[in-house]
This record gives sequence, C-alpha cells and structure tokens, in this order.
Amino acid sequence: MKNIQNKLSLFILFALMSFGVNAQIDRSTIPVAGPEPRISLEKPYEFDLKNGIKVLVVENDKLPRVSYSLSIDNKPAFEGDKAGVLSLLSAMLGNGTTNISKDDFNEEVDFLGASVNFSSSGGFASSLSKYSDRILELMADATINPLLTEEEFEKEKEKLLESLKNEETNLDAITSRVGGALSYGKDHVYGEFVTKETIENVEFQDVLDYYKMRFNPNNAYIVVVGDISAKAAKKQIKKYFNSWEKAELAPIASPQMTANLASSEIDFIDMPNAVQSSIAVTNNVDLKMSDEDYFSALIMNNILGGGGEGYLFKNLREDKGYTYGAYSRLGSSRYGVSKFNASAKVRNVVTDSAVVEFLYEIKRIRTEPVDPQTLKDAKAKYVGNFVMALERPQTVANYALNIKRNNLPDDFYANYLENINQVSVEDVQRAADKYVSLDQARIIVVGKGSEVVSGLEKIGLPINYFDTYANPVAKPEFTKPIPAGVTAATVFSGYIAAIGGTENVEAVKSVSNTSEVTIPGAPFKPTSVLKQTSDKKFSMVMSAPGMGALMKQAFDGEKGYIEQQGRKMPMGEDQVAKMKSNGLFPELNMSEENTELLSISPVDGVDAYKVKVTTGEDSSFRYYAVDSNLLIRTEESQEAQGQTVTTLTDYGDYKEVEGVMVPFLTKIVTGPQTILMNSTEVLINSGVSAADFE
Repeated sequence: MKNIQNKLSLFILFALMSFGVNAQIDRSTIPVAGPEPRISLEKPYEFDLKNGIKVLVVENDKLPRVSYSLSIDNKPAFEGDKAGVLSLLSAMLGNGTTNISKDDFNEEVDFLGASVNFSSSGGFASSLSKYSDRILELMADATINPLLTEEEFEKEKEKLLESLKNEETNLDAITSRVGGALSYGKDHVYGEFVTKETIENVEFQDVLDYYKMRFNPNNAYIVVVGDISAKAAKKQIKKYFNSWEKAELAPIASPQMTANLASSEIDFIDMPNAVQSSIAVTNNVDLKMSDEDYFSALIMNNILGGGGEGYLFKNLREDKGYTYGAYSRLGSSRYGVSKFNASAKVRNVVTDSAVVEFLYEIKRIRTEPVDPQTLKDAKAKYVGNFVMALERPQTVANYALNIKRNNLPDDFYANYLENINQVSVEDVQRAADKYVSLDQARIIVVGKGSEVVSGLEKIGLPINYFDTYANPVAKPEFTKPIPAGVTAATVFSGYIAAIGGTENVEAVKSVSNTSEVTIPGAPFKPTSVLKQTSDKKFSMVMSAPGMGALMKQAFDGEKGYIEQQGRKMPMGEDQVAKMKSNGLFPELNMSEENTELLSISPVDGVDAYKVKVTTGEDSSFRYYAVDSNLLIRTEESQEAQGQTVTTLTDYGDYKEVEGVMVPFLTKIVTGPQTILMNSTEVLINSGVSAADFE
C-alpha cells in the first residue's frame, strides 16, 4: 500500500509541475528558431594499397555491422554495336569464384546473413562484424577470381533479351531510351542503348575482355563503414586485395557536351497501346559540383520540381489533377555533360494541356523572382535533409569519396549549409536562365498518337516523329476512312462468321479455359481456370504451386463475390451490373442503339475497326482486325482515386475448338502492370457445373 501511495504522490507531483510549466507558455508566440547547426565532419582514415586502390575507413560502433563498397572509377565507355556487355558482366559477377561454386558461394553468404552484390563498376558487401573477415574474403575472391562461364553467359543473355521484350510497351523505358539518343546522339556514350541486335552481337569473349580491361584496381576505391577499427580494416584490405594486379589501360576520352536544339520542338513517339502519355521536357547542361553556381542551381531545381512543394507538382497535380506527380531533375557531372529533365505521366486527354503547363512553369522560374518565403522553405528542406543524412556513417564516407572523385575542395561539405543559405532570389533566377531552357527545349512525348497529336499540333511547336528506338519516321496515319456500307452491325456479323458461324457459336453453352499466367517480376507462374456460361454465369480461380488458391471470383447470374487472402467480399451493384452485361459472345446480342463504329485504327501495326459499346453510363471499346474480322482488343476505363485507369486486353493465337475459333493468348495491360495468359486447355460444353459458381 505504501509503495502505491508513493507512486501516486509522485504522479501528482509531476502532473502539478507539468501544469505549472504549461501554464507559463504563451502559445500565441511562435517559438524562436534555434541556432544554425554546425557541421563537423569526421575525416575518414585513408590509406593506399600498392596496386593503387584508395581506401577510406569510417568507424562507427552503434551497430555490430560493417560494409565494404568497391567503386571502380573508370570513364564511361562506348559499347557501340555490342551494347549490352556491361549489363551482362554486371549480371555474371558475384555468382561464385574460380575457387567456390555459384551455389556454395550464395549459400554461404545467406548462411552468414550477409549480402554481396556486384555491377560492372564495383561491388558491395555487408555483414555482422564477427563475420566481416570471411565476407570480405568472399568479396575479394569474387572480385579477383570471378566465375565467368559460357553457360552463365548464355543464361544471362537470354534474360537480357527477355527484359528487352518487356520494355517494348514500357513508357518510362522508351522515354529514357529515345530521350538519351536524341539529346546526345546514338554515337555518344550517354546516348547509346541496348537492342536485340547489339545483345546478339555480344560473345562470351567480349565479357571476358571487358572484365580484363575495365574491372581492375587502377582507379578503384574501397570504402569501409561500421563496427571495425581502422587498424583492423587496413589489415583485412591488405590481406585480401593486395594481390589484385594492375592492368594496362587504353586511354578513353571523356564524354563531350552535345549542343542543344536551335529552337524548341516536340519529339513524338507513337504508342498505339498507351493508356497515358509520358512527357519529358529536357535540355543539356554543363554543370559541375565545383561550379560557383552549383548551390543556386540546386535550390532553383528544388523550387521548380524537386518534390511535392515544387511549382510543377502544385500545378499539374494539385491544381489541375493531370497526374500523380510532376518533377524535375538537374544533373551534374565532373565531365560537364548532363541534362535538365522535367517529367510526368498524364492522361491522354490532357497531354497537350500538360505540355503547356510545363512550359508555363519553366518560363515562370526563369522570369519571375521567386517568393522569399518559398526560397526560405527550399533552403530549410536542404538543411534538414543534409543534417539528417549526417547521422548515417555511410554519408560521411560518400562525401569523402565525392570530394576525391569530383576534385572538390576539402571543406566542400563543411561549408555546404553556408553556401545553401547564401543563395539569393537573384541567384535562383540567374541559375534558371542558365540551366533551364525555354527556347531550346526538347519536349519528348510518348503516347497514343490518335488521341493526343491533334492537341499537340495546336501548341504551335514543330513536331518530329520517331519510333521507339529514336529512328525518324513519317507522321503515322492514325485513322483511316471507313469503307461505305461498313457499320458496327456488319463488323459483329463478320466476327461471328470468322469464329465459326452463328450456328456453331450459338451451340456453345459453356467454356472452361485453363491458362498459365505470367506476371513479370513474380517468382512463380500461377494457373488460372476460367469458366463461363451462355446464361452469364462466371467463375475464375487463380492458384499457384504449393500455395493453393490465390484468388477466386464467382457469379451465379444474380449475385457474386471475390475471395482473396482469406477475405470474401460480395460484389457491389456496379460489378453485378457489369457481370450481367457480359456473355460468352456479346456480339450476338448487341444492338445499334448502344454501339457505334468510330474508325479504323492501328493495333500493334494491324488495322482494326474500333467499335464503341455503351452500357448505361459506361463506355468501352472493341477492336476487330480488318483483314481477319477477329476480336484483337478490348479497352475499358474506370475512375480510381481521382485518376482514370484504363485496361487493355489483347487477344491472339486463335485456335479451333469444337468448330469455334478461341484465342489461346491473352495479354492484359493495366497501367504499368502486364499479365500474360497462355491457354493450355479449352473445353467447350464440358468441364463446367453449377457448383463452379457457388
């Protein structure tokens, strides 16, 4: 009882003290800001190996971990007609050594709870301090004696070719590839890109030669960070890396600056499948970290498009609602070869308007003095980020490495905040005028030409057309005239005839379709079993080996549900209405009142009749190949979180089943997500029961 009373007394005492303190606070007065943080950077311990490796050690015993970063500081190399060598070497390094097999190497790294990763320009290893000696030994062995086999080369080459296929419809990949090629030129180290042809040109010996010529200690740095003394780190590094021999390096010229355009233009890449447009407004810049106006340029870019508080974000997202986000980046390079780039992905219907707003904000940052409070906020953001970054020991090491690689003064980071805070309103405008072009801008737009080009033409800038590999092309023919007598009804009847005729189609009462599903990036391939009846019942079960059912949908003609991760949710009214409007072959019952033939439009290079179908307040589109009359695409859109999300479903590889042509290949594209479904078994009028829809 006494202990309880004592605790209660203490509680009351602290409560009264707190009340007394709070009572004296004037909450109407904004607290006075504390003093500017003083930057005191710990200088890493440094030493060199006899083979030229420069080592930096940052001791930090807060956690019992240590990391080793190997950075090979070579100039960028032009790969030419064998572009892809670097990618293949990166994939092959770190998969065993000539002393340890790939499986044994990876198993030991996993057993130690460590990580070891490599690229064509270095490597990284991290582990608990007590395993640091062994993990560094493994890293050094993989660096000096990599297991580069022809078998592994062929595997990685096939993976690289497959990844290139996945990029064929990726707006970001296409924008980056074409943007680099147009800004610098395909014969420039920053403008070249990997293609199927260049990958196929690469031979195993090319990878071995590149490793010998470029992966060596001549220009290497090793940064050690963590719970290890400088003395112990020096002993380890010497023990495992002293034997790495220097190589005779052929001289490589530094990248050269490429001139900007004489006047602004729009460079358009037609992607008929695109459900949104990718926009990049860019110009080349000569900016180095050692330049006097470097800090002014940093602040200027932050104000324009550095984040959610930037001009671009507030305009295109918060005000106009055109996009999820609009940002800009101003690059710097010790070679003086980099780019300014402002970008966003927007809905097709607002592509031209978004370009206009990009140009408006660029003109604004160049011509209007920035608001002093906005400038103050931008500085505060940099100060906060800089101070927070200093809490990470890796930051101290990276700063020291930056100073060496960029020929910066030793006090560059010690004076960082002072230089940021000295940036004035005039400095921001001067930096914008120098590094962000309005009259020499290259506006790269990747999108659906049939929906966006007419609007872009009204902007008044010349438009040049390119394919997805930056080759100039003539303006595409986005639509063709519809032949006389062709209507939505004739398109539907042509489709029914093409897949088997009315009699055979009407005889289909049920379909069971089993497919192998491919989801890029997924570690497994699910199986989908889809069942459907002519009276609009539907079920779909997706499962994976060893995991059972991942998802199930069922609709019995009146009601339905979706079950996923143990949760069973009934279908809403909209979903039920949509299910009731579907059928095995909706073309059999479509009327002139709710359909309209809009145009002949290209779908992956194939001319197709585009038919609009209206169901209540919703509209969708169906595309039928002009030459075969087969359905090759459907297009549906819906609102989600204030944005329009469009789903394209492509059909191909038609095969006859019980007298009816059925697509065995289905590709579903929703935003950046692509799903492929390859049918392995299609049953007509069998394999379906009432229990499937319960």
